[in-house]
Amino acid sequence: MLRRVTSSTNLAILATLTAGLVGACTVTHRVEAPKEPIRVELAIKIDQEVRVRLDDDVEELINENPDLF
Repeated sequence: MLRRVTSSTNLAILATLTAGLVGACTVTHRVEAPKEPIRVELAIKIDQEVRVRLDDDVEELINENPDLF
């Protein structure tokens, strides 16, 4: 006796095959520490203090010589 294959049976077979393929193709992520230390090199230009000193010197010079400008 042959059994008739219905669309629900096809859907069940397709779902089973899809689940098997998805389960077999899982991605593996490995987290490892680097072999050499991490170096952070910063090139920072700090000139705020120089500008403040210059501004203070100029202000003092103007106060000492008001007729300069």
